[in-house]
Amino acid sequence: MVTSIHQLDDGAWISVNDSREVNVSDLWWLARHDFCGCELADFLAEGFVEVGVDPPNVTARIAGQCIACGESGVTDWLVVGRVDPDTGIFRGVDAESVHVPRRRTRLASPPDE
Repeated sequence: MVTSIHQLDDGAWISVNDSREVNVSDLWWLARHDFCGCELADFLAEGFVEVGVDPPNVTARIAGQCIACGESGVTDWLVVGRVDPDTGIFRGVDAESVHVPRRRTRLASPPDE
């Protein structure tokens, strides 16, 4: 089953199978990260920079800032949800859980123009 993944509204949303599923403005707890000097970054998501897939995971690099120290920048790849390969149903992760960014992922194909 093919899954369609796109950024919408200048990086404010991630669309999965033509449905707005993940939006910015969430706080993410980041552990084992290179984003800032905080052991556990309290990261405010301000915009999706890139989206990708690492089946079954939907991943993204997110611009924002650590509200504890004020550092701004872009995260490494974070899992934002998973798509069931049999049904195509998307389930987002709990942004309030602790997340560990990764350095690489497969990029989603660019949308057809």
